[in-house]
Amino acid sequence: MIRAFAMAGGIAGAVALSQFPEFSQQYMQRLSGAVDELRLVTADFDRSARVAGLSREEALAQIGGTRFMDDLRVSMAASLRRHDRLEADYRALAGLEPLGRLARLWHFRDIELARRTWEEFRPALPVTGDGLVFAGIGFGAGWALVSLLLVALARPFRRWRHA
Repeated sequence: MIRAFAMAGGIAGAVALSQFPEFSQQYMQRLSGAVDELRLVTADFDRSARVAGLSREEALAQIGGTRFMDDLRVSMAASLRRHDRLEADYRALAGLEPLGRLARLWHFRDIELARRTWEEFRPALPVTGDGLVFAGIGFGAGWALVSLLLVALARPFRRWRHA
């Protein structure tokens, strides 16, 4: 029975992880687009600050005085931080093959970007080499996880054998 459940876990892991190469590619496309758009906003803000003889931080500090302007300062500061974070993530992931992107999974940290990618993502049959490698890794991981879980759950119910 453990083998049957382990096989099911392996198959589930294979199906799930085989989709990572395509999902990560689509995430990278969205990440690149977000970085490009935020780069324009950041460059415009920095240019305006420079023309006024201010640093980015000084310019942010001068935005305020009304509720709208205070909200604008908070929003602009968040956009500037998001640009820096997304650009760092893109640099860390750019040019990597899917296994390299999996090894740097923490760079898929923008929840909104991942959510929008997932909403548009459609699973596909993994016919690429990357998809098949990930299916194999997923199968092994699923098999091992389910096997370990079932063995751990069954342990208290085993009878003690005395020699």
